[in-house]
Amino acid sequence: MSNRTIIHMDLDTFFVSCERRINSKLIGKPVLIGGNSDRGVVASCSYEARKFGVHSAMPMRLAKRLCPEAFIIRGDSGVYSKYSHLVTDIIKEDSPIYEKSSIDEFYIDASGMDKFYSCYKWATELRQRIIRETGLPISFGMSTNKTVSKVGTGQAKPDGQIIVKSGLEKPFLAPLSIQKIPMVGEKTFMLLRNMGVEYIHTMQKMPVEVIQRVLGVNGATIWKKCNGIDNSPIIPYQERKSISSEITFEKDSTDINKLLSIVIAMTENLAFQLRNGNKLTACLAVKVRYSDMQTYTKQRRIPYTSSDNVLIDTAKELFNEVYNRRVRVRLVGVRFSHFVEGGQQINLFEDTEELISLYQAMDVLRNRYGMKAVIRCAGLGTRGFGRMNSFTGEPPVIPAHRRQ
Repeated sequence: MSNRTIIHMDLDTFFVSCERRINSKLIGKPVLIGGNSDRGVVASCSYEARKFGVHSAMPMRLAKRLCPEAFIIRGDSGVYSKYSHLVTDIIKEDSPIYEKSSIDEFYIDASGMDKFYSCYKWATELRQRIIRETGLPISFGMSTNKTVSKVGTGQAKPDGQIIVKSGLEKPFLAPLSIQKIPMVGEKTFMLLRNMGVEYIHTMQKMPVEVIQRVLGVNGATIWKKCNGIDNSPIIPYQERKSISSEITFEKDSTDINKLLSIVIAMTENLAFQLRNGNKLTACLAVKVRYSDMQTYTKQRRIPYTSSDNVLIDTAKELFNEVYNRRVRVRLVGVRFSHFVEGGQQINLFEDTEELISLYQAMDVLRNRYGMKAVIRCAGLGTRGFGRMNSFTGEPPVIPAHRRQ
């Protein structure tokens, strides 16, 4: 497997970079993306904010104390999805095999291309094309496997590139922190540090049996990664299977009008994403989590649609079914699934020419000016009520409403 050529590409501070494309005044400034409430967390932060010790998944309250001058933006999933699709389309057009592992992260298998063209030169040109056509900074690492390439990308950031040639994987990894290895989270790092293992070169010198006794079944995998061994294949990218959005409230609530308003706004947002992706859904689910952390979900199969009217009516009915306790609500969410490719099918008995034209006009305005350019009055109650997250079937959590 040493003759493989694997490229890992990662968009630098993706959410922040998207916001800077919209508002150039944010360039060079510390920026935090995420919820602004006491329960909010940092979904992404700029390199300027990281200098103050801020990092992703940090409570926003702490991040604001560390970096009080930072611009705080709630985020817009529609904008992030749009730019992710632009990058994906470029990579899809140019790459033989690629894997989209998250909204802003890609693996490309360029094995064998060196017979015709330098893989490193090809990856460089691909990176330059992405930057030129999207305006987003992106970095890449190239090596013989996914682990070394991903670590290489981290070392190349921000806005850089690196190649680790075959046979040099171990010396490249050796001086780095053990935390650079995928699968080594905070708990695993603390356990290894207590054993005296802080750097990869220490792990490389240890017998694999010792690591297995300490870390169990994952020990051998981590040991191999530290030694530059990773035969995991590129998994060709597949379309998402579901999209969903949910909001965690700053304060638990029993305000039925507010709750229903939020469900409507989320459903409208997701329906817009469906139409933008030329998709129809046949299953809708609504989730409610109460203050005692009890969570209930109801779903319903429906005829394939991307119509706001149908989806909102269904979401309202499901919410009324699932909201059945006199207890404060902590979270509500909406999910679409069972997708097929295709535009909205016109209902000859209910859809009018005016209604179809209205949807098209609304989508044009949203694509040009953002999701909040046009919103139903029934969904206006979401403002200032909490933080909304959109989970698009990809690993990262994406804030769905960008603060105006």
